[in-house]
Amino acid sequence: MRRRMLLGAALAVPGLARAQDARPIRLVIAFPAGGPTDVIGRLVGEKMGRALGQVVVIENRGGANGNIAADAVAKSDADGSVLLYNTSSIAISRALYRKLGYDVRRDLAPVALTASAPSLLVVNPGLPVRTPAEFIAWARANSGRISYGSGGVGNVSHLQAFMVMRHIGAEAVHVPYRGTAAALTDTASGNVQFMSDAFNTALPLARDGLVRPIAVSTLKRAAQLPEVPTMAEGGLMPPGSDTGIWQGILAPAKTPPAAIARLNAAVNAALRDEEVTARLAGMGAWATGGTAEDYARFLEAEIALWARVVQESGATAE
Repeated sequence: MRRRMLLGAALAVPGLARAQDARPIRLVIAFPAGGPTDVIGRLVGEKMGRALGQVVVIENRGGANGNIAADAVAKSDADGSVLLYNTSSIAISRALYRKLGYDVRRDLAPVALTASAPSLLVVNPGLPVRTPAEFIAWARANSGRISYGSGGVGNVSHLQAFMVMRHIGAEAVHVPYRGTAAALTDTASGNVQFMSDAFNTALPLARDGLVRPIAVSTLKRAAQLPEVPTMAEGGLMPPGSDTGIWQGILAPAKTPPAAIARLNAAVNAALRDEEVTARLAGMGAWATGGTAEDYARFLEAEIALWARVVQESGATAE
């Protein structure tokens, strides 16, 4: 069973804020400004800066599912001054892309896992489906004649729905979109029948009755929708499955261990901040944290999981 880490103990915050380095830290967020990754990354970066007594400058460098930013950071100075704010896509990319300019295992070093959140499996409200059991029966009865949307080939939203279909023994046509917003709109209108999307983006439509929530992808239920079971509870995934989405911070591979430890302590201090925990809760997410070693082990498990799923799905990207 893959388990989410609890927020680990950080070093004493007063010891972090010493003037070791007057240079700002550049936190490169692997996705465009304004999205959920950017919102959380900026807030964590701000609180890290306070703990460290340094300015943290945010740089958005979107494109290629986060790989442009990852490649740039991997080739940056390994002195703790440049960091990557990444998502679970970095674990998928290793198997999905035929050619990458970096290797996440060789060229990047884990600093800390920052946040985790569920995805939400939703259906068009016109379907006779209200529970996971009803979804399974409907999908099997209509196998091969139904479709699901996603944010693109190899996107988490694609692979999660693929895993559900594979587990329940049903077939559905995958319809990739350029981003999950368009896929969610078409799910609401009935152009596709279902999809898996990030909890915070699917929740408003679910609350308005435009889509119907069926299950969440994490081990625990979401506080905002306590009546909605997990995929594992509902038989949509194997017992103990957790395919939630997550975010973390990586540094260039040869960053000194002392710098990694100092940065890790600052991240953990940031994640204990009440503003951060409140903002995360409002997005259906929670702080994770822990040690750099925790994140390294977690990342290895994610790489192994998504490598298998990508291979089974046949998804590739250039």
